[in-house]
Amino acid sequence: MEETIAGTETAQIPKQRGESLQDIAVRYAEERHWDVFPGTWLEAADGVQRCSCGEPSCAVPGAHPAREDWATQATGSATVARRLWAKQPSASILLPTGRTFDAIDVPETSGFLALARMRRMELTLGPVTCTPDRRMQFFVLPGAAAKVPDLVRKLGWPLASLDLVVMGEGTYVAAPPTRFGARGAVQWACRPTPANRWLPDAEELISPLAYACGRDARR
Repeated sequence: MEETIAGTETAQIPKQRGESLQDIAVRYAEERHWDVFPGTWLEAADGVQRCSCGEPSCAVPGAHPAREDWATQATGSATVARRLWAKQPSASILLPTGRTFDAIDVPETSGFLALARMRRMELTLGPVTCTPDRRMQFFVLPGAAAKVPDLVRKLGWPLASLDLVVMGEGTYVAAPPTRFGARGAVQWACRPTPANRWLPDAEELISPLAYACGRDARR
């Protein structure tokens, strides 16, 4: 586990100081082989940052798809990614799940508790994001959406009782440094490094995640 954390200084991802969103999106595609697509962006209006979608009460300003056919727009080509962000350099960076990875989404309090347990267990982690709406997303191998409900039941937890969601085909996560309006930016809790290029299977992480979510549910 220490190797994953200590190796972050040598990784090209995430954002380096002064780097554009376009460059970051290109490197996600080029270095991690993740599909990417541009989302909405923030626009200043009367001194307030609003979402480019035009909805005053947008739930995730500047951090959701800009078009309904976003799934067909997502690309793993660095060349295409560069072209997409050239059209709108301020667009958020979104990553479709269900392709090169799924994501297990849990509350921030549960996520940090699970991280501590995983480190004690010396589990190999993939990248983990922490969002401004106090959620954490653990990147795992594709296919997690199909297997997690059964895995959770075998651990003795009714899935409906846990605040744990698996994001697979048909959805997406916001990648650092995408901003959620004035609430702040998505950050890495565990950064992408050469050491965690190979993602864990959901089965390896689900026990500490379910335990942490279950403990939160009992509070």
